[in-house]
Amino acid sequence: MGLGTITGLALSPGGFALLENETALTAAEWIALPGTVFLEILKMVVIPLIICSIVLGILSSGSPRQLKKMGAFIVPYFIATSFVAVTIGLSLSLFIQPGHMMSAGAHAMVTDAISTASAPILDELTVPQRITRLIPSNFVEAALHVDMLKIVIIAIFFGVAALTMPREIVKPFEALCLFGQGAAMQIIDWAMALAPYAVFGLMTDAMIHLGFDALSAIGWYMTSVLSGLAIILSLYLFGATVFGGHSPTTFLRAIREVQLLAFSTSSSAAVMPVSIRTAENNLGVSEDISRFVIPIGATINMDGTGLYQAVAAIFLCQIFGVDLSFTEMALLMCVIVGASIGTPATPGVGIVVLATILSGIGVPPAGIGIIFGVDRILDMCRTTINVTGDLTAVVIMERWMKSRSA
Repeated sequence: MGLGTITGLALSPGGFALLENETALTAAEWIALPGTVFLEILKMVVIPLIICSIVLGILSSGSPRQLKKMGAFIVPYFIATSFVAVTIGLSLSLFIQPGHMMSAGAHAMVTDAISTASAPILDELTVPQRITRLIPSNFVEAALHVDMLKIVIIAIFFGVAALTMPREIVKPFEALCLFGQGAAMQIIDWAMALAPYAVFGLMTDAMIHLGFDALSAIGWYMTSVLSGLAIILSLYLFGATVFGGHSPTTFLRAIREVQLLAFSTSSSAAVMPVSIRTAENNLGVSEDISRFVIPIGATINMDGTGLYQAVAAIFLCQIFGVDLSFTEMALLMCVIVGASIGTPATPGVGIVVLATILSGIGVPPAGIGIIFGVDRILDMCRTTINVTGDLTAVVIMERWMKSRSA
């Protein structure tokens, strides 16, 4: 990762510019090839792995009662941590006030950014329409658009249905899921041979395209987001130690491979197979918990994304002079939690969801152009936190389930 950062900055037109602009971009494409291939292999197995893992996780619970225990813990846990993350983001941005620290020249740069950049905006839907859209009426469409939330819901429906059916009817379906899960994990083992080259290539590519701007622009905004992510990480380490029985150093050492991959790929869905393997092999989590919790966590546990959206919303409110009342702030918190839970676990989607949030609080969605330049770096960081949160959840749940069964 370090070599990739240095190499990218050396070749970047926005860095040391050792190569001409077009030559550097061509080199970036070739250097990133191992990383691109690595990502595509992981994406290839993500959907079958999610479905098979969730179904097998539900079936391994043994009974609807045991499943209810697991669901009754993990869903409130993820929602609670999301509210904590958003609260941290709002508090930091109100304390640091990054939007009030921009000079007149910076505001001129902001105006240019807004006039030249735009972000795609999601469909404006009412709450009943959004609830209706959660129902995956078309599996092919959900798979085509890699709509992880709908895919998880489909898997949960099939898993719960199988759990209530006679064993002799379910056995062929369970065997099929066992094959799908085993085949996916084997493919992942093959792909891991590319991991070091993938990290180098992806980091080099990112730095060539972004240059020093990604490391220096809008410093106070970045400081607010990164400080909040650091606080969340410390809370995760506290939870893994006190409630999960893992010391901070042991826990970080066990998950560092996943963290580096998450940082490089900016996709918690892409690294989900590696997260499952890490939970089982490095953290000693049982298969029924890891293969049930992590696919769900990769879909709804977006603490880093929620914090980022909170900081970005307040930052842009401060720039555009939008004053929010306490009630509006509380409503914004609920909207961000809901939006972060429904955010697809793929690179760059968080900023698209942010456009919808901004339109509801009086900030021009085109204002996102202000933070385009540094979003990729922050996307890497918040994805790392999201993945760390998934692994923290499995160690806590592993210990909680053991205490309940003792």
